[in-house]
Amino acid sequence: MSESPHQFLHPAHWKAAVGYSNGVAATGRMVFTGGIIGWNADQVFETDDFVGQVEQALRSIVEVLACAGAGPEHLVRLTWYVTDKREYLGSLKDLGRVYKAVIGRHYPAMALVQVVALVEDRAKVEIEATAVVP
Repeated sequence: MSESPHQFLHPAHWKAAVGYSNGVAATGRMVFTGGIIGWNADQVFETDDFVGQVEQALRSIVEVLACAGAGPEHLVRLTWYVTDKREYLGSLKDLGRVYKAVIGRHYPAMALVQVVALVEDRAKVEIEATAVVP
């Protein structure tokens, strides 16, 4: 994966952000995904495992970005909706491994919100992505 063309924003006196950026400055063509969940291209869940669903959602985001000529290095924002923040927090090591395998060492601005439920009952995570292609 190529180096990001964006400027990552972090006030010098703030503690380091780990696994995300506090802000990103970018110029170019904007690409937005809808909420992507952890099912495959046939809209079938292959797993009820949280990390497995995250991996599938991230792979799907990369596929959608490719339709616009974008790659993971163009991501500027990810918004995660999870049904169980404890499951998320308990999976950080495995999530980091999966994230790096799919997205690389590229950390856009991110937010994570716990929700009561997602539209698809088996979904444990839904991720929206924004990318900017220079």
